Amino acid sequence: MACAPLPLRRLNRAGPAAGHTLDTVTAAPEIVVHSADLVLPVTSPRIRDGAVAVRDGRILHVGDRRWVLDALAERGAAFREEHWTGAIAPGLVNAHTHLQYTRMTEVAERHYTGFDDWGDAFDVAYEAGDHDWAGAAADGARMSLAAGVTAAADVVTDEPALSALHDAGMHGIAYWEVYGASNEDWTPEARDEVLERIRRIPTPPGAGVSPHAPYSLDVQPLLELPDLVREEGLRLHIHLAEAHMERERGTGTPGHETWPELGADSFRALRSRGIGVSSTQFVDHLGVLGPDCHIAHGVYVSAADRALLRARGTSVALCPRSNEIIGLDMPPVADYLREGNAVAVGTDSLSSSPSLDPLADVALLYRVARQQGYADRDLHQRLFSAVTLGGATALGLHVGKRRIGQLGVGALADLALFDIDARDPDAALAQLVEDGAGRCARTIVAGEERYAAS
Repeated sequence: MACAPLPLRRLNRAGPAAGHTLDTVTAAPEIVVHSADLVLPVTSPRIRDGAVAVRDGRILHVGDRRWVLDALAERGAAFREEHWTGAIAPGLVNAHTHLQYTRMTEVAERHYTGFDDWGDAFDVAYEAGDHDWAGAAADGARMSLAAGVTAAADVVTDEPALSALHDAGMHGIAYWEVYGASNEDWTPEARDEVLERIRRIPTPPGAGVSPHAPYSLDVQPLLELPDLVREEGLRLHIHLAEAHMERERGTGTPGHETWPELGADSFRALRSRGIGVSSTQFVDHLGVLGPDCHIAHGVYVSAADRALLRARGTSVALCPRSNEIIGLDMPPVADYLREGNAVAVGTDSLSSSPSLDPLADVALLYRVARQQGYADRDLHQRLFSAVTLGGATALGLHVGKRRIGQLGVGALADLALFDIDARDPDAALAQLVEDGAGRCARTIVAGEERYAAS
C-alpha cells in the first residue's frame, strides 16, 4: 500500500534547522532526485510514484515524488531529477560469497552427491595452475554490481583477493578465512599472522575473520579466534550446519550431554567417539556465536539449534542454489521464518552456484518455503527484506551512520533500480522475489553510479 504524502512529510522530511539561510543550502553538494514508478524503502511502506533525494552519498529525503520535489523547491535547493520506469530498492546485500573463485565456474557445471564429493572437485580446480585471485575477485565484484548488489560478505582465502570490495567501491565486509588449523598449528605466531592479515585488509569497507567450519578447525583456534576478532572490534562469519555430518544425531547417545567434559580436540574427534552433538551446539559452547557473528548455510539445524541462533542474536545466510549443486538438502527456511530467526541471503561462489545474483537464490527460497508449508501472505516481503535489510543486519550494517539495506533519511545512498512493471506494488514485489534475477538496470553505491545496463 502506498503512503499518503502527509505522513511521509512528517516521517521523512530532513530539511535544514531553523535559521539556515538559502546560501547555506545552495553551498551544499549537488542533490540528485531518483524517482520511479515505485520505491521500496524496506523500513517503511512502499511508495507509488516515489523518489529518493541523494546528497553527498547519503539519502536526504524519501517519499512521494511530488512532495520530495516540493520540499526541495521550498528550501531553494538546487537539484536535478533522474526519472526511471520500474522500481527503486535498496542495494542488495550478498551475505555469503567468495569472489576470488569467480573463474572456477567449471566446478559448478555438474551436481554432486555431497560436500566431500564437491570438495574433491573444488580441490582439483583450486590446485591447478596459477590463479589470478585479484582479477577473479574483481570480475566477481563487477558481476555483483550488475545484479544490484552493493554490499557483500566476501570470504577470502588468498591475500591478493582481499581488496576486491574496496577497489570496486562496494560496502560490506572482507573476511580473512582461517582454514585447516589444528591445535598444534595454533601457535602464538599463527595468531599474530592472522592479526597481521586482517590489519592489511583495505578499508573501507569493513574487515573480519571467518573461521572456516567446525569440521576443518580444531578446538583451540575455534576457541581463540572469536576473542581475537572481538578484541579488534571486527566481525565473525562461519560456515555452519552445511555438511551432513554436522546434524544432531540421537540425544540418547552416551556422553551426549557431558561431551564438554571429554576434552576432545575437535568436532571430528567427538564424532569418532559416537557423540551426536550438533556443530551449532559445539561452536556455541566455544563462544563463536553472537550478534557480531553470522553463519553461512544453516541447513542441518534442529529446533534447538535454531533457538540457539536466536538466543545469541546470530543471523543465518541461506545459499540454496549452492546447496543444490553440492547435493545437500534445502535449508528449513519455513521454520526459520515461522520461528523468527534473522535471515539473510547469499550466493556462495561461482564454484558452487550458477551466478552471483542473490535474487535467483531468493526465488528458490520462495519455492522451497511454499513447499515446506509456509502459507503466510508476508513471504514476498520477508524474503525481500532478507536480501536487503537482513543482509545488512548479518554484517552489522543495519544501524548507524553507515547503515545500508534500507532507504531512509541519513542512510548511505545504495540504490538498485529494477526494470519491472511497477504499477501494482504487490505484483511488483512478487515479481522481484519470484523472478527478479537479471532485471537490474542500474546500481548506485553511496550516490555514485557503479553499473548501468547498456
